[in-house]
Amino acid sequence: MNPTKQIKSVDDTSSFQDDASWLVDLQNKGLRTSGLIEGGRRGGAGPSDDRAFMLGGQAVMLPTLNGPAEHSPYSLVQTQSGLSLQYEGRTLMYVDPIARPRFYDLKTKDGVPYNHIAVLHGADVLASTVIQSCIRWAPSGRCKFCAIGQSLEAGNTVAMKTPEQLAEVVQAAEKLDGIKHITLTTGTPNEIDRGALYLAECVRAIRMVSKLPIQVQCEPPTDDSLYQFLKEAGADTIGLHVESFDEDVRRKMMPSKSSVTLETYYTAFEKAVAVFGRNQVSTYVILGMGENMEKTLEGCKRAAELGVYPFVVPLRPLRGTMLEDSPPPSSEYMETMYRHVADILADESLSSSGSSAGCAKCGACSALPSFEKIAQTGS
Repeated sequence: MNPTKQIKSVDDTSSFQDDASWLVDLQNKGLRTSGLIEGGRRGGAGPSDDRAFMLGGQAVMLPTLNGPAEHSPYSLVQTQSGLSLQYEGRTLMYVDPIARPRFYDLKTKDGVPYNHIAVLHGADVLASTVIQSCIRWAPSGRCKFCAIGQSLEAGNTVAMKTPEQLAEVVQAAEKLDGIKHITLTTGTPNEIDRGALYLAECVRAIRMVSKLPIQVQCEPPTDDSLYQFLKEAGADTIGLHVESFDEDVRRKMMPSKSSVTLETYYTAFEKAVAVFGRNQVSTYVILGMGENMEKTLEGCKRAAELGVYPFVVPLRPLRGTMLEDSPPPSSEYMETMYRHVADILADESLSSSGSSAGCAKCGACSALPSFEKIAQTGS
């Protein structure tokens, strides 16, 4: 992709905002910040090695700390008018880094920094990995794209966040920084409830102090009644993350987690939707790991037909992971997949905006919400 053909100039920002192609390329190739901004999250669950920005009124997470970002054609340049986003020296638009949250400056009574308990994602999402360890973290079995252990080893988080700590941080983040929803994820602590029971404890504690929508994320528990248990605790949505709809890729990239098969996930999707409702169950789908396109789209379609939002994202090669030196997917491939998945979502009346909380609601790690708008307008 040649972004200079896709991205309009800074003088034509209204047209620029209507074109999602620039975001695809930027999220794949990352951004050189040249030391102009501080912050960013390195390691941890989900995509990291990134920084949050407002681009054209949209919150996006852009890779700034991984390998591709070091050599990206995109860069930040300080000008008299502000921070300029440039492509090979050509100004595209002005950007605003999302400010460091004020709650980051606080600590618990026992001295734990609030941002070791939960962090800001996007513009208004509070996220926490409530259990930072995982039974699948052994080198022979770990998910090759995952960095859940990196932030713990670096001393940037704590191994287990207590329900009381989470409630305390939620109160502060809601008051000081105006967060709008909450995401609670977890490493897998066992092969039975797979973290669902502890997530429920955390949700109940938060519900004592906040009415904000909450998403919980875990592997499918073996006891289907735990979906209702989580719902009754106060969870609004749930993420059951399949990672890939290609079973061959799952076995290669996630040797241990792939023991929870695709068919197990489809059954879990059906059970979870029966409790949380359509569009309130989502699944993370990483693109760029060598997956078969047809199998992936078939999986997204089957999930969507069950009422599950397939949140597709590009592989982000993270520092310290087994895929650190892998290339991200091509922007052409990502745009093709985004368009197909957006059409599937439209057919099933699913949308990012229709989700109450979590990754699908936030959308900052993906360009999918932008392509949803294109599908809706038929452009």
